[in-house]
This record gives sequence, C-alpha cells and structure tokens, in this order.
Amino acid sequence: MRVLITGTSSGIGKAIAEKFLKEGFDVTGFDRKEASIRQESYTHFCLDIRDREQYPALAPFDIVINNAGVQNEDDIDINLKGTIAITETYGIHDTIRAILMIGSASGHTGAEFPEYTASKGGVLAYTKNVALRIAPYGGTCNSLDFGGVLTELNLPVTEDQKLWDQIMELTPLKRWMTVEEAADWAYFMTVTNHFCTGQNILIDGLEAGNAHFVWPDE
Repeated sequence: MRVLITGTSSGIGKAIAEKFLKEGFDVTGFDRKEASIRQESYTHFCLDIRDREQYPALAPFDIVINNAGVQNEDDIDINLKGTIAITETYGIHDTIRAILMIGSASGHTGAEFPEYTASKGGVLAYTKNVALRIAPYGGTCNSLDFGGVLTELNLPVTEDQKLWDQIMELTPLKRWMTVEEAADWAYFMTVTNHFCTGQNILIDGLEAGNAHFVWPDE
C-alpha cells in the first residue's frame, strides 16, 4: 500500500514514516526541509503545504497522514488550511483506506497559544467532516490528539528543569510520549483499525485533565 505523510523530516512525522517503511509500505513524504530518510521505498518532496501549485500529480494513496504543523508561524494557514488542502487533493477518492490527522490536546482544552489552539480545534472538526465524506468508500478518518511528545519542538520545556517539574506535577503518568509510541498509534489507527471513524482521540497521559499550559516566559 501507498502512504502519504506530511512533515517527515523530523519528530513525529519522521517516526511515522520509518514505522510504515519498516512494515513494508511505500511512503511518500512532504516537508519544507530536505529528506532525512534514505530508503528505496521512500520518496520525498520538498514543498510548503500552503502552496497548492507545488503539489505534485501523484497516483491515489491508500493512507494519508496529516502531520505537518507549526507553533507561532502562520498556524492556521499551515496546521488547518494546509491539512485541508492536502486532504482534499490526495485523500478524497473511492479507494481511500484511511486518513489520519495529528491534532493536539490543546484542541480539547484551549490551553496553549491562541492561533495554535484555534488551528488544532479546526482540525478536530474537519476530521468529522472528512469521516462522513469517505465513509461511503469504506474509509476511516480520525485525529490523534497528543499531549506532550518528546520532540525538538518541545525542547524549550523539556530542557528547562523547573518547567519540566511543573509539567510532571500535572501529568499523572509522570512522563511524555515518545515519537515511536506516536508512530505506533498512527499505524494502528490507519492499518489495524477498520471501524473507528470520526473520532478525536485524546492521548496525553491525562495531562489535559489539569488544562494548564506551561511555557517559558517571553
């Protein structure tokens, strides 16, 4: 099967791509940065998902995973409008198996930067819209709404012991998710799962129960 994943040069997107490659899938990655994966079954396109004119004409994908995202950099244009553009271009067709959105716990709690929270809240609603539209084809669409994940994006708090201690006080499991765990969830929801659809699945170690956003002072 053929899989399209956005934001594959680092973090969660790279881990998801590597998971699917390990399982024998053909993977296409979109990212503004150059490829960080070098495998025969991996094809990389260096592009900005905001610019539809850059989108290559490609054969239909079985699975589309919208992972590309930013904080405090045109969040709504990239996180929400970019996700919509990718999905409408590559995901809505009669042989689609699964579409997955990488949302955020902040879409549930509102506890983060204003435009980031709004963008991810929009992704949650759009997930349900897509699920309804591809259900006649037998396809599923869900969002995985992660809390803390150990990525480069979160170094401002993971490398600050004081802030990290505050976060752990709010997190009952006393740890954050690894990118490998995130990839396992993405694989399960798009390959193993055939019936769960239209759901916004909160995976945050119960941190959202406290709904308190911790970040360095400006």
